[in-house]
Amino acid sequence: MFDLFRVDFIHFRLLDLIDILLVTYIFYRVFLIIRDSVAVKILLGVLLIYLLWWLFARVLHMTLIGTLMGIFINVGIIGLIIVFQPEIRRFLVLIGTNSFFTKRFFKSGLFGFDSVQASPLNATPILDACQLLSKSNTGALIVISRATSLNYIIETGQKIAAEISTPLIESIFLRTAPMHDGALIIENNQIAAARCLLPVSANDNLPVHLGTRHRAAIGITENTDAIALVVSEETGSISLAIDGELHSNLKIEAIEAFLK
Repeated sequence: MFDLFRVDFIHFRLLDLIDILLVTYIFYRVFLIIRDSVAVKILLGVLLIYLLWWLFARVLHMTLIGTLMGIFINVGIIGLIIVFQPEIRRFLVLIGTNSFFTKRFFKSGLFGFDSVQASPLNATPILDACQLLSKSNTGALIVISRATSLNYIIETGQKIAAEISTPLIESIFLRTAPMHDGALIIENNQIAAARCLLPVSANDNLPVHLGTRHRAAIGITENTDAIALVVSEETGSISLAIDGELHSNLKIEAIEAFLK
């Protein structure tokens, strides 16, 4: 059924083609996720150990070392799950965020999963605040949630639940303000919390000059589908982080077009 072609013992179906395309797409997405992380080096190390095991055990028939490396490989599967936890999490978030079934059923609350209600973002006061903070070289980190709720991040800071306004955002990040250190979270089109702790990116390919704010912005967008805005305390430049990538020195018009 659904045969594309058949030559003697070669039997190639339409489902085989779909199977190949699906596997190729999955490997491509996984590669995009891990290409700039330490996971690539870990994966190369695992492949090297496997090749050595195959050489010693299968080719040279060195029983003792082959057995020891075989035990390490068998137990190492659990270790790989632990080591690759951030990448696995990102991959599952990617699937859950873009899945039709997730948007259709899970976000409706049918299964009780947290999700962010779709409502137009009031971007103007956020952009105005970023401009004012940029002019005074006041450091700021603003995280805007999208489809995935950031409740677990909000719990680490001071809950506010206030309307988005330029004066409030500006006052939070004043150097003398008690809540200036940490991230401000915007969810459900309101300021949900301030002084929140974010996961810092473990990507060792990031430029060495990036500070904690920029690394935290990258970190939260690696683990969720959120967007992060960063105002540099040193230069006053505004950067935007999304999907684990940082776009630096953006003009306010570019950020406004993206948010709207």
